[in-house]
Amino acid sequence: MTKEVYITDYNCVTPLGFDISSNWNSILEGKSGIALHQVIETQEAFYTSIIHSEKLENEFKQYFDNQDFTRLEKMFLLALRPIVERYNITEKSAFILSTTKGNISLLKNQSTLPEGVYLSNLAQKIADFFGFKTKPIVVSNACVSGVVAISIAKKIIQGGRYKDAFVIAGDEVSEFVISGFNSFQAIGIAPCKPYDKNRDGINIGEGAAAMYITSELNENEIISFKILGDSSINDANHISGPSRTGDGLFASITNSMKEANLSPKDIDFISAHGTATLYNDEMEAVAFNRMGLQNVPLNSLKGYYGHCLGASGLLESIISMESALKNILIPSKNFEKEGTSLSLNIIKEKQSSEIKYILKTASGFGGCNAAIILEKC
Repeated sequence: MTKEVYITDYNCVTPLGFDISSNWNSILEGKSGIALHQVIETQEAFYTSIIHSEKLENEFKQYFDNQDFTRLEKMFLLALRPIVERYNITEKSAFILSTTKGNISLLKNQSTLPEGVYLSNLAQKIADFFGFKTKPIVVSNACVSGVVAISIAKKIIQGGRYKDAFVIAGDEVSEFVISGFNSFQAIGIAPCKPYDKNRDGINIGEGAAAMYITSELNENEIISFKILGDSSINDANHISGPSRTGDGLFASITNSMKEANLSPKDIDFISAHGTATLYNDEMEAVAFNRMGLQNVPLNSLKGYYGHCLGASGLLESIISMESALKNILIPSKNFEKEGTSLSLNIIKEKQSSEIKYILKTASGFGGCNAAIILEKC
C-alpha cells in the first residue's frame, strides 16, 4: 500500500502580508500587490508586485538578530520561521528550496560570481541557519518549480528516505528578470487580466512561501490536506512558448487524475497558472477542455500577486487550501470578458462553495508543465 502524504502547515510572505491571515484577508477585500514600480533606473516604471523593503526589514528585525542575509534570504527565513517553530527537524527531515533565479541581484555590477548566487549555496545557508541535518534539495524548473517541489516532497517521503519535508519557495523582482521578460514582450502595460479578452501580458511579482509535508498526522492538526496525485510533463514545444494544443499540461493532469483515482467531475476547484499572456491562457483553456474540466470553477491568482516565478506554485497552492478550509471561491481578479477560444468557468465573484478536491496546475518556459491534486481531509 502506498504511503499517504499530507500537508499540515504553511505560511507566506508577500506584498499583501507576512502571514497567512493577512494575505487571506487582503484577498477577500480584493486588494492587489500590483502597482507601478521603477525597477530599472533607465526605463519607465512597470506594473509589478513588490514587497515594501522597509516593512520587510522591520518584520525581519522582530525575529532575527543576524542581519547578514540578502533581501531574498530574509523573505525565506520569515516564511519558514513559524513552521520550524511548530515541527521538530530530525535526521529524516528533508529541506527543499524552490526558486528560478535565487540571489540573482548579487550579480549587479560584479565582474566575478559571488558565492551567494549559486543556488546550492543559497539553500545550504538557509538549511544551516535552521539546523537541518540532511543535504538540501534545490528545485529550479522555471515556473513549475513550486508545484514540482511539492511533488518531490511527496515522492521522497513515500520512498521512505524521509519522514517529512520542509518546503520553501521564493523569488524577488530584479532588473535581470524584468529585462528578460520584457525582451519577450511578455510584460503587460496594465495590471494583468488572466483569461480576459483584453489581456496583454504578465506582471512580475515576488514572495516566499513555506509548507510542511509529512506522512504522520498528529491529532491536533488544524490543517490537513492529502496529496493524492502529481505529475510533471515537458512538451518540449519551444524555449518560451507553450504547446498550442496543451499536450504537456493535458498529460500532467491526466496522470495526476489517474494516480488520485478521480475523474473530472470530482474536482471542485482549479487553481490555474493564468499568466495573462496570449498563448499561455489559450493553451490552458485547450488543455482543460480536452480534460472535460471546462465547467469546474477556476481562478488565477496572478491579479493579486503577479507572477512570483519559483514561488508561484507553492504560494497559489497555499491560498487554494485556505479557500478550501473556508469554503470560499476567490474571483480571478481583473477578469471581465472571455478571451480564449474555448470557454472556461472563470470565477467572477466571491462565493461560498464546498471544496474537497483541488487541482493545481502550472506551466513554464522550456515546455514544462505540472499538476497536483489535493484532498481536504
